Amino acid sequence: MSLRRTKAVSRRSMLKRAAALSAFGPLFQATKGELSAQARQDGPNRRSAPSALKITDIRGCTVASNYDYPIIRIDTNQGVYGLGEVFCNDMVSQSLLLKPFLVGRDPLEIDSLLTTLRRFTTQGSSSGGFSAIDIALHDIAGKVYGVPVWRLLGSKLRDRLILYCDTTGVSDPKVYGARLLRRMKEDGYRFFKMDLYSTLVADKPNALDDRGICTPTGLKYLCDIIGGVRDACGWQVPIAADHFGALTVNDAIRYARAFEPYNLAWAEDMVSSLNWQGQKEIKESTTTPILCGESVFGLSEGYKALIDNQAVDLIHPDVTNSGGILEVKRICDHAAQAGIRAAIHNANSPVGQIASAHLCATITNFYVLEMHAVDIPWWQDMVTGVSKPIADKGYQSVPDSPGLGVELNESVVKAHLSKLNYAVPDGYFEPTPMYDKPLIGGHPRGAYPHLDAEGRLVDDLDEHTGTYNPPVQPQRK
Repeated sequence: MSLRRTKAVSRRSMLKRAAALSAFGPLFQATKGELSAQARQDGPNRRSAPSALKITDIRGCTVASNYDYPIIRIDTNQGVYGLGEVFCNDMVSQSLLLKPFLVGRDPLEIDSLLTTLRRFTTQGSSSGGFSAIDIALHDIAGKVYGVPVWRLLGSKLRDRLILYCDTTGVSDPKVYGARLLRRMKEDGYRFFKMDLYSTLVADKPNALDDRGICTPTGLKYLCDIIGGVRDACGWQVPIAADHFGALTVNDAIRYARAFEPYNLAWAEDMVSSLNWQGQKEIKESTTTPILCGESVFGLSEGYKALIDNQAVDLIHPDVTNSGGILEVKRICDHAAQAGIRAAIHNANSPVGQIASAHLCATITNFYVLEMHAVDIPWWQDMVTGVSKPIADKGYQSVPDSPGLGVELNESVVKAHLSKLNYAVPDGYFEPTPMYDKPLIGGHPRGAYPHLDAEGRLVDDLDEHTGTYNPPVQPQRK
């Protein structure tokens, strides 16, 4: 190749590089301009090995709203912190109990940290605490790297999300219909969920049996309520239903068949979500779509059986309860491979709502996200940093700011703190020294008595490490 040819190629390569860099320039500038107060533009020193970024504390507070909102904060030694949220009406102590296993660790090692915590996590009793920590760690990572949480998960498939509006029950069909119609006209919602407690028809003659479950007569009254909503809102609007009572599988089949003429979007949690065999029997006995899952933790622990056995028509994971952002992404991806759509449950504060939005933006099988605080006038005032209204004419935008993209509005949160918060000191993210030492998972006790190879009782086996610590103690008499 001639020298002239070499120079021409080099010049062409330089021009291509310059063009590529100019294309990325606006992206870098946009990211830089949107950094929140907590997002560090330079981030921690990632050139060191390991990074100096460490978790220093976990604190919590509980906001009293339509439900209690248990919010946690994970602090680090470099000033950046992450917000997370435990499932509504649960306790921040679920996360605080895990504090000894996190303090001193690198918050950017999300997979490793969650693997450590998973052995302390079970269905229901501690799944919310695990989930809240996952959310807070993603918030920290997004702030450190200067990217929104959705970018940590993959590509942003949608900029805004359709919301379903949860509406509490009332026994008068016309009143119920008028309530939802008002939310259509005034708030712009186009997807609803009704609370259909069996007790709504308890005042009707012969409506309930001795277990409080609708008789055939009671089911007709319950269907009249759905009919009232359909008359008001029309048949093109998706309407789901929830809260039927303690049904058996056979009860659920009766209910679901009775609902068939009303074309529900789904009937929710008719029996236990962990009873995949029962869910499957109900699904195969009706044309009413069957959904469950807000109380199920983990893909391998609960969701895999539901999905692999095609036991439901739709899944309903909750980011604050089903394992956090990363685990719910895995759940939804597995469901997508099985052709099952995901409606995302949420009945929490804007922290949980925004965390859910980041997840929903990245999943291929997204159907709809819940909005449960329509009647709380100060709900969205709890946070700053995102465009408002958060719920805008039945849709929610997905933030592009680093991390979750929200900060708490301290004055509003403090004005609505729960007065029944027994798990942590009263106040707003007060210190939690009572959780500094492990309260779960065992502790390093040291040597303990056992029989050695000669059958002598000795005190030389360390229960924590599983190693022998010579010298052997004298035989006890």
